[in-house]
Amino acid sequence: MGELKYHIITYGCQMNIHDSEKIAGALYELGYNNTDDVKDADIIVFNTCCIRENAENHAYGNIGALKNLKKLKKDLIIAVGGCMTQQNGAAEKLKNKFPFVDIIFGTHNLFNFKQLVKNKLETGKSIIEVYEKEGCITENEFKKRTSYPNAWVTITYGCNNFCTYCIVPYVRGRERSRNINDVVNEVKQLVAEGYKEITLLGQNVNSYGSDMNYKINFSMLLKEISAIDGKFRLRFMTNHPKDLSEDMVKVMSESDKICKSVHLPVQAGSNRILKLMNRKYTREDYMYKVELLRKYIPNCQITTDIMVGFPSETEEDFLDTMDLVKKCNFSGAFTFVYSKRSGTKAAEMEQIDELTKKERIIRLVDLVKTQNRTKSDIYKNRVIEVLCEDFDKKKNMYMGRDEYGRMAYFNSDKSLIGEFINLKIIKTGGISLVGEIV
Repeated sequence: MGELKYHIITYGCQMNIHDSEKIAGALYELGYNNTDDVKDADIIVFNTCCIRENAENHAYGNIGALKNLKKLKKDLIIAVGGCMTQQNGAAEKLKNKFPFVDIIFGTHNLFNFKQLVKNKLETGKSIIEVYEKEGCITENEFKKRTSYPNAWVTITYGCNNFCTYCIVPYVRGRERSRNINDVVNEVKQLVAEGYKEITLLGQNVNSYGSDMNYKINFSMLLKEISAIDGKFRLRFMTNHPKDLSEDMVKVMSESDKICKSVHLPVQAGSNRILKLMNRKYTREDYMYKVELLRKYIPNCQITTDIMVGFPSETEEDFLDTMDLVKKCNFSGAFTFVYSKRSGTKAAEMEQIDELTKKERIIRLVDLVKTQNRTKSDIYKNRVIEVLCEDFDKKKNMYMGRDEYGRMAYFNSDKSLIGEFINLKIIKTGGISLVGEIV
């Protein structure tokens, strides 16, 4: 038998990317190595997302496309897991639609994936195993990390917020925090291995520790990690505005490790829409948090998520959002058109027409682009420090971000991936920069 190979297809956010590193780690321990060619794989894993229905439809299309490959390779194992399969009734639907799928697993039993593969290899039987109850937190899992010099570290699982447009609490369960010592030790190990940028992950990192019986919170965790020796950057996402505290902002301002940039999703600038979304804060609350960040960290750069076309959104509601974007002067924004998500309360609300959504998103994107260009122009002729992350084959240049998350491209005669580099910015664009090494 030749070399065993795996191929993982990941949909969705950074948390899913990190989950795929855990899946890759399990497969590596079973003797598999990665291949970029799906036709060359002995096991293909789909790590799915169901935040938006188009992501789910995309996954279904790609799974269906493997039917002929499965006929040609009888021993090929196809596994499907993640948020999509965790939905009520989704596993059965998937199996009925694609009977050639061998393993179906959920988010709550990801920790058991290696055993599922072993069971399939030993018995040859198809497996459906989706736990209804939240999975336990397992430590010391081997992860086949794929993002050097960046590393992801999960600090919480699940979510307690129940925003009316979001299905996450239903597929990832209630919030569970990892032990602080386990998190800190994982970061120490990553720094010792040479990782230069650590990103803490959670659906709501600001509420870290709130589910524990002893007194611990996110600010304490940040202090502990900031005290680790070595040069590295620390980021975290996602923040929830209602839980972002003044104490956390103070810790940020005092640390030379924590990047002075915060991703703070607002979603909408209308109080009426925020209430319908069940976001648990007002536009005034949100703007106070922005002021708090800039009070303690004057150079803090804030990015956000904004949704357009939420059910019953009026022109007045949309203009409130545009007004908030102008006043907060974000350094970047991920903008989305609301997509009806089955199983959420918002799906049952009064929907607005697609043409209105399209018209509004165009206006919002134009505003965000203008702000991006203004933010980028400030960099012209400045010297900045970037962490070289990769080589862009299309641009034929190295690429890296500064602590504020702005991407810069530059030329070099040798690989500098994983090194901090000083660049003089000679050209600016909407969201990226071009520099020369100094």
